Amino acid sequence: MKLATYRDGSRDGKLVIVSRDLTRAIAVPEIARTLQSALDNWEQLQPRLNKVYNALNEGTLEDEFAFDETACASPLPRAYHWADGSAYVNHVELVRKARGAEMPPSFWEDPLMYQGGSDAFIGPREDIPLGSESWGIDFEGEVAVVTGDVPMGTQAADARSYVRLLMLVNDVSLRGLIPNELAKGFGFYNSKPSSVFSPVAVTPDELGGAWQEGKVHLPLRSTYNGALFGYPNAGEDMTFNFDRLIQHAAMTRPLCAGTIIGSGTVSNKQGTDHGSAVSEGGVGYSCIAEVRMIETIRDGKPSTAFMKFGDTIRIEMLDTDGHSIFGAIDQQVVEYKGPKA
Repeated sequence: MKLATYRDGSRDGKLVIVSRDLTRAIAVPEIARTLQSALDNWEQLQPRLNKVYNALNEGTLEDEFAFDETACASPLPRAYHWADGSAYVNHVELVRKARGAEMPPSFWEDPLMYQGGSDAFIGPREDIPLGSESWGIDFEGEVAVVTGDVPMGTQAADARSYVRLLMLVNDVSLRGLIPNELAKGFGFYNSKPSSVFSPVAVTPDELGGAWQEGKVHLPLRSTYNGALFGYPNAGEDMTFNFDRLIQHAAMTRPLCAGTIIGSGTVSNKQGTDHGSAVSEGGVGYSCIAEVRMIETIRDGKPSTAFMKFGDTIRIEMLDTDGHSIFGAIDQQVVEYKGPKA
């Protein structure tokens, strides 16, 4: 099943069911007005939603309309809980190696995770407004799961049963602000502005054989300023799968329905210490920071700039037949002029 949220002037938007080919949609207020309400009552409502989804794919509904990704908010325009992991330890290792720091062995055994702001996600086709290019603007292509209610202390072996939906993520990062924040010893805040999610969230069965072992075994495509920047496989080099990330998030607290857990930047080693760019025959990267890290390791300093106002980023995942699964995150970075009067 594929679900999206249309903007309708309310904070949480309007839930719509989307056809498998992303061409048609239908609102279902008689079942659930919002995605959060559907998640709150998933066991009771999922069969009814799925019945409408099947009819939509069969073309037997009268009230369907053409699906428009530009009308979408993030599937959950705001969420009770957004936690982002760093499951691809290759990415973490590169960050530390670029500044000459050894990586503690525990990083291969215990996931890194931070809790981000979840009250104001940016829509998948909306601009990314930011105050200064000097902040080191970067995109981060990721995969995320949306959970049902997860009891505290849930173990990895049971965690997958709580996965309700999957989405793509652009976890916008301000690299220039991160060092000073981390130096305070209290974690990210200003350096992690509003995140972005794909137009459509999908149930695990929509991924078929690509969803195995708590991972999505498909390339994540990032197109930066119109050029393919990377297509690393989200199922490769994922040290901690979503089972393990859910276990980590629920170690000391329960997770409520609608909790979003991100994978962290998708990163492949490609048989080398750090992978290689698309232009060099590799699968490329899912963020600018990795390119700059490699340049620092190789040349002693980075040469690739972070994002500027006017730059664009598109993040998408295609199935084995080349069809978009989640729709596309497709955005432009713009200068924020301050609150409107």
